[in-house]
Amino acid sequence: MTARTGLLDPEVARALLALSSTAKKGLGDPALAELVVIRASQLNRCAFCLDMHLPIAREHGVSERRLGLLAAWEEAGDVFDERERAALALTEAVTVLTDGFVPDETYERAATHFDETRLAHLIGLVVAINNWNRVMVSRRIPPEGHTP
Repeated sequence: MTARTGLLDPEVARALLALSSTAKKGLGDPALAELVVIRASQLNRCAFCLDMHLPIAREHGVSERRLGLLAAWEEAGDVFDERERAALALTEAVTVLTDGFVPDETYERAATHFDETRLAHLIGLVVAINNWNRVMVSRRIPPEGHTP
């Protein structure tokens, strides 16, 4: 497995950065945004993005306990509140589409915690990190390629 040189055409990179930035800003909760980004990156096995976003989550006050339990959020009891759990469920449903569409119940659960605009930004953030994960994994960019 060899890392491929060159990340992306600068225009494509700018577009992905714009989507990521807009979605995070519009979600309005930096800690939740990082939980979402990290959970999608765990599912996609993107070491580069995990290495990048774990320190950012810590900067936004996400505890080591919550980061450690994120992969098992459904079993973590009250470590994650209902809003976070709804966002994480939607993150998983949008990230792993191998079983078909995002279940209506999952979407509706998220819609009870986020207004239309914030829900659009949440979905945009999940789409953005999935794009970044796919770029980094397909290009085999190692975590050493990022300086925290």
